[in-house]
Amino acid sequence: QVQLVESGGGLVQPGGSLRLNCAASGGSIFSGYVMGWYRQAPGKERELVATIGSGGGTNYADSVKGRFTISRDNAKNTVYLQMNSLKPEDTAVYYCRVFTLGYNYWGQGTQVTVSS
Repeated sequence: QVQLVESGGGLVQPGGSLRLNCAASGGSIFSGYVMGWYRQAPGKERELVATIGSGGGTNYADSVKGRFTISRDNAKNTVYLQMNSLKPEDTAVYYCRVFTLGYNYWGQGTQVTVSS
């Protein structure tokens, strides 16, 4: 059974940094999967933050370009999200997603709060 475990969320002041981690387990080979991060703020729909393909190609939401960096370590089945210059509007629950044709897995979410 595939399991995604996120970590690294927390409370940070505006302008600060956090790094989110998501480790996948459960017997599948995830190197061929797309891995990504999504977020959901209170009262809003879940939205894409960033994805990274099996070949390393990346895609970012316009709101985080230049501030966030997604990366992956296939040997560890782990995807990372480095978040710099955080803003209050980045406050949300951040979810890890791993997917490919016919398969789609989500983590349980980790809270990120940006506040002074």
